[in-house]
Amino acid sequence: FKGGDTCEYLLSSGRFLGEKVWQPHSCMMHKYKNSEAKNCLIDKHVVFIGDSRIRQLFYSFIKVINPQVKEEGIKHGNIPFEDKSASIKVDFLWYPEVNGSMRQRIKSWTEGSVAKPHIIVVGAATWSIKIHNGSNEALAQYKINITSIAPLLEKLAISSDVYWVLQDPVYEDMLSESRKMITNKKIDAYNEAAVRILNSSSRNSKAKVKVFSVSKLIAQETIMKSADGLHLPESSRDTNAMILMNVYCNKIMKPIDGSCCQPQPPLTLIQKIAFCFFTLSIFGYLIISLIHRNNYRKNKSCTDLESGEEKKPAISTPNVSTLEMLLHCFCKLGLIMTYFYLCDRANLFMKENKFYTHSSFFIPIVYILILGLFYTENTKETKVLNREQTDEWKGWMQLVILIYHISGASTFLPVYMHIRVLVAAYLFQTGYGHFSYFWIKGDFGVYRVCQVLFRLNFLVVVLCIVMDRPYQFYYFVPLVTVWFMIIYATLAVWPQIVQKKANGSCLWHFGLLLKLICLLTCIYFLSYSQGTFEKIFSFWPLSKCFELNGNVYEWWFRWKLDRYVVFHGMLFAFIYLALQKYQMISEGKGDPLFSNRVSNVLLFISIVSFLTYSIWASSCKNKTECNELHPSVSVVQILAFILIRNIPGYVRSVYSSFFAWFGKISLELFICQYHIWLAADTKGILVLIPGYPMFNVLVSTFIFVCVAHEISQITNDLAQIVVPKDNSTLLKRLLCIAGFFSGLHFFSEMQEQSRH
Repeated sequence: FKGGDTCEYLLSSGRFLGEKVWQPHSCMMHKYKNSEAKNCLIDKHVVFIGDSRIRQLFYSFIKVINPQVKEEGIKHGNIPFEDKSASIKVDFLWYPEVNGSMRQRIKSWTEGSVAKPHIIVVGAATWSIKIHNGSNEALAQYKINITSIAPLLEKLAISSDVYWVLQDPVYEDMLSESRKMITNKKIDAYNEAAVRILNSSSRNSKAKVKVFSVSKLIAQETIMKSADGLHLPESSRDTNAMILMNVYCNKIMKPIDGSCCQPQPPLTLIQKIAFCFFTLSIFGYLIISLIHRNNYRKNKSCTDLESGEEKKPAISTPNVSTLEMLLHCFCKLGLIMTYFYLCDRANLFMKENKFYTHSSFFIPIVYILILGLFYTENTKETKVLNREQTDEWKGWMQLVILIYHISGASTFLPVYMHIRVLVAAYLFQTGYGHFSYFWIKGDFGVYRVCQVLFRLNFLVVVLCIVMDRPYQFYYFVPLVTVWFMIIYATLAVWPQIVQKKANGSCLWHFGLLLKLICLLTCIYFLSYSQGTFEKIFSFWPLSKCFELNGNVYEWWFRWKLDRYVVFHGMLFAFIYLALQKYQMISEGKGDPLFSNRVSNVLLFISIVSFLTYSIWASSCKNKTECNELHPSVSVVQILAFILIRNIPGYVRSVYSSFFAWFGKISLELFICQYHIWLAADTKGILVLIPGYPMFNVLVSTFIFVCVAHEISQITNDLAQIVVPKDNSTLLKRLLCIAGFFSGLHFFSEMQEQSRH
């Protein structure tokens, strides 16, 4: 740990990911759009002073503000630029040498009431080398001139951002005859002089000229693509301009994926209360543990001095009280949440941008799929979508999604479309699983509802508090929560139709189908009525849960993307359970699901359907158009997979315990990845061990999986305490939870007022 000032890293070090993506050391760089650049630089004056290389940087900088700008200025003269809509002025001043003229111009900004530029970018040397034929006298004069300018720049640096751009190396083989004297050895000498002299007289750390040395590193990798051996290719100078934008704008705009130069966010009121709560829980648990340990030691067997025999105590093991168990859970949770905060809110660990390559996605996929095959075991039961099989399905899907996120594969449309099917498959299982439970058990009690809601939402609620993020930010949990409540409402409202009742008359089956048709109609109506949907979820308190960035559009988009798949899951469960009841399928060990002929035909159709969908998804050219079709067609590949996995008896009778293990903690893995595996709220990658990418992934993954597993156990333990089976006790707990959320809302409102 070298400190929290990532600006120095951004200006001085980094590496290329691929050919064009620059990765600063230790932090993430945001790619600014022109609207963001205008908001950052509104009412600002920026000045570039120097030679043709600085002019190149000037043009790249103003193209971030206005991409339509053309490089049509006087080559050896001043070039003004103004954006009147945002009152931004950016000037290029032609001073190719560090001499008296440049000094006079800089001095004019330090005197009297002259308006100082907010950002000053200076750099020059190659003209001095060229004009004086690389003489030592010219270097000596350069040192004298920069020594006279340095105090002025340091004075300006008190109120303005001042950057000295070091000279980039040249590609000597491509230089014209008139530039042959500009050698990399000479450039290094001039750079060393500038670095040594600048800030040498400054005692005030605030009055510091920032040395822009990262351009040298970028040029070393790209100068061979230069047109003349002297000037950088366009992609390299665009990178330099974006670095300048990040240095100045990140602390103003605070982009999620721009961790460079961002100060650590201050603790909110709710975070402080959470910190106090977890601290008290840790101390409380330690005190109770010590008391219990002392009592246990007193009751331990001891030797009777008279008879020489051991006396056994009445109690041989310590009793774990509910309070101790509760404090133990919160103690562990407090330590885990501290790790979450340090990883993604404190400037302690490094973060890096994602960079997609086909190998970074497909090689790990092949590896884990092969690994999963080595853990094949027999299932306890051979029913379609039995517990082991659904856990296995969740597990391998979750691992694929994790690899998709860390590799940045969302930029590759065919992979994106297949991952959308995996997310849809999770929701399909939600529809299938909850429908099956309510249909078979007929249990619509409050206990069941509270248990499901607690297990789904506990981790996310804690993260909303600790990480200061809205509920909708963790979009998948709100999605499955709402769909669970829709399934519950559909089946619980009068008339309650369950399997036991339907066995008496086939008419009840038609009644249930009628309910499902009504549900489909409502889904269809809401999917094509955005206004109605937004009105429903804009009412308080729903708006507090489903708004993101002040509106519910993100929630509307997420809901609409997989709007039919839960219904498909419910319908599949209904048809499957009906076939099972009338013994139209065979689920014996090793038996095909249907007769051999029907099984072979269905298997062939399923394989063709599966491949057809993959070919269509791989040929997608437009994400918007493919997303429009996805809700209707994703079920094709899901059903094809289920049939391929379940029709052959020998395939249905085995499962991968490796994938099933991950499937049992799939929800925790999906949520935890936001902050302790990825970084900057999934936009980047957490770096615990810099310089060793593979080793870093191994270490961070091990910690991440262990934490997810531990949180799963904590959630299960707390669910037994917080959601008891006794109705009167449960009612009291629900009142306590209502009080908790009321307090949370009160403190949230206080936070918002203090922010404004």
